[in-house]
Amino acid sequence: MPQTMAEKILSRASKRSSVSPGDIVEADIDLAMVHDLTGPHVVEVVKEIAGEVKVWDPDKVAIIFDHHVPADKIRAAELQLIMRRVSRKLGIKKFHDVGRGGICHQVLVEERYARPGMLIVGADSHTVTSGAVGAFATGIGASDMAMVWLTGRLWFMVPESVKVNINGTLPKGVYAKDVILHIIGTVTVDGATYKAVEYHGETVRRMNIADRMTLANMSVEMGAKAGMVPADETTVRFFEEVGITIKPFGPDEGAEYADVWEFDVSNLEPQVAAPHSVDNVRPVTELEGTPIDQAFIGSCTNGRYEDFVEAAKILKGRKIADGVRCIAIPASLKQYMKLLKEGIIDILVDAGCFVAHSTCGPCLGGHLGVLGPGEVAISSSNRNFKGRMGHPESKVYLASPATVAASAVEGKIADPRKYL
Repeated sequence: MPQTMAEKILSRASKRSSVSPGDIVEADIDLAMVHDLTGPHVVEVVKEIAGEVKVWDPDKVAIIFDHHVPADKIRAAELQLIMRRVSRKLGIKKFHDVGRGGICHQVLVEERYARPGMLIVGADSHTVTSGAVGAFATGIGASDMAMVWLTGRLWFMVPESVKVNINGTLPKGVYAKDVILHIIGTVTVDGATYKAVEYHGETVRRMNIADRMTLANMSVEMGAKAGMVPADETTVRFFEEVGITIKPFGPDEGAEYADVWEFDVSNLEPQVAAPHSVDNVRPVTELEGTPIDQAFIGSCTNGRYEDFVEAAKILKGRKIADGVRCIAIPASLKQYMKLLKEGIIDILVDAGCFVAHSTCGPCLGGHLGVLGPGEVAISSSNRNFKGRMGHPESKVYLASPATVAASAVEGKIADPRKYL
């Protein structure tokens, strides 16, 4: 029976010849990830169940510090100390401490821990990002993760799959972020609840891994269980860069989908998600002129080298508007170093950006850019719920790095196309 990507992965992981939507399966986990904020909760539950901290296979566990990095308060330091001790005790090789990795979802793909056909769980909702390389990756809670640590297995209800066909050549100033915002704005935040979303079409085939990560990352913002891009020649080359050989991986021909969505992006404009919902999406032209206090370029959604290159095209030779703070945070140390070597960091600093180490800080309203009451931000991150980036009376608009950069220069929401 022809199967979708999700069905193929769950069939293999549960040792079945095939599965169908609605089936309950117990599957072997290929990789389990926690970070500095969720890891201690997992450790606590494991201790309650087993009486001690242990994992079924230390080579299949990743512990990555990113949320409160470096520790911004005593409690954060205490939590990180717990995970350092656990990593040493258990012999976790995929441990990335402060300054040795970056945002967890970036690290999983960048270090090639995530691979096509894998079943990956992470104690964070944006674990779906690893679907960019053809993995079934999904977020789970601390109790479920504790059972994964102890047994290496977890139960799943096989999700229905949705095929998203994206075609057309992206116009100037329009990026993967605009595409996924447009999709979410069309189908709404619950349009793909507990669905496995597959991204297909000529537009996706032309995208690099960084852009595919943006699509996969925001799949959860429409309720998806997973968001996946078939592993093709672009994926093969991505792994060949570090000497790893993989095979293309995708759905079977004739696989059945619960729905098929068609999007032509040939005439798409830059998109902006207005407060306080990710599906409150409008063309930038409808929001131009909205004053801002802060601009943030970064996060697991858009903190990669390619994102900052586009922002730098706009910021080069220009200054951040008076009264505006522009915060730039590459998603990992490797991304930071590449930007540094190629002079992109210089452009950001010369423009007046505050450039920081890799962290989730501003995105979750934790540190390095917390918004005050009444303040307005435009951000390349993934969520704009009330209070997401700080005070509940603040407002957050979501956009591409290029739109964020143009807005930072003008001090108000701006169309990036005039600068490109």
